Amino acid sequence: MSADPVVEPRPGRRLALDVHAAVRAMILSGELPPGEPILQAALARRLNVSRTPMREAFRLLQEEGLIDSEPDQRAVVRAVDPAELDAVYAERVLLESVAVSITVRSARPELVARLEESLALMRAQAGAGDVESWRETHREFHRLTTEGAPMLADALCTLGERADRFLRLAQFGTPVASSRWDADHGTLVDAYRTADHDLAVRTIAQHLARTAFTALADIAPCEDATATRAALKLLMAEG
Repeated sequence: MSADPVVEPRPGRRLALDVHAAVRAMILSGELPPGEPILQAALARRLNVSRTPMREAFRLLQEEGLIDSEPDQRAVVRAVDPAELDAVYAERVLLESVAVSITVRSARPELVARLEESLALMRAQAGAGDVESWRETHREFHRLTTEGAPMLADALCTLGERADRFLRLAQFGTPVASSRWDADHGTLVDAYRTADHDLAVRTIAQHLARTAFTALADIAPCEDATATRAALKLLMAEG
């Protein structure tokens, strides 16, 4: 188990948000796995805070769909819902494709250079088997490919975090081992380098959809990614 997060003393609402962020990170990282019962009192002691900010943190986590509250100030980390995975990736296919479409049209050499650096770093981290560092760089890579659409940044960040949770729970192995993922990232960089709008949009849509199909096949092999397939079909038809 990783070291407990440090929550600095802060007044009121700010402390509740810090506690929420700490517990949320524990859930998204898998430290608190699906089905894990959690007690407000025990978690408050662990984070060295009172129950008041912990109650507010639990409320926020339930609103996000990460926990299910139970009597006696208990909660359970919500299990993965295949329909949620499908919905998250359908949204990502649509929104991230729009953001990439906007960004690639105005990509400057500085952005291309940062994408090249990020890709090289991901490959080095993959070679070293440094999964956690790879995940951080991977998130930054996707952020760079969409930075021309700041109005979508918050939505894309939230969807990315939810998607990362599914990937951590899937059994198909770490993405760093996938040559297909690496090839997609390389193609994206090429598309930005040459300002190839159609290639960039097609690559990101297929990349995200393929990830959803693979993750769902491991988490719930009897389910089909209906929404993701529909989103991909819509984009490919428009392309």
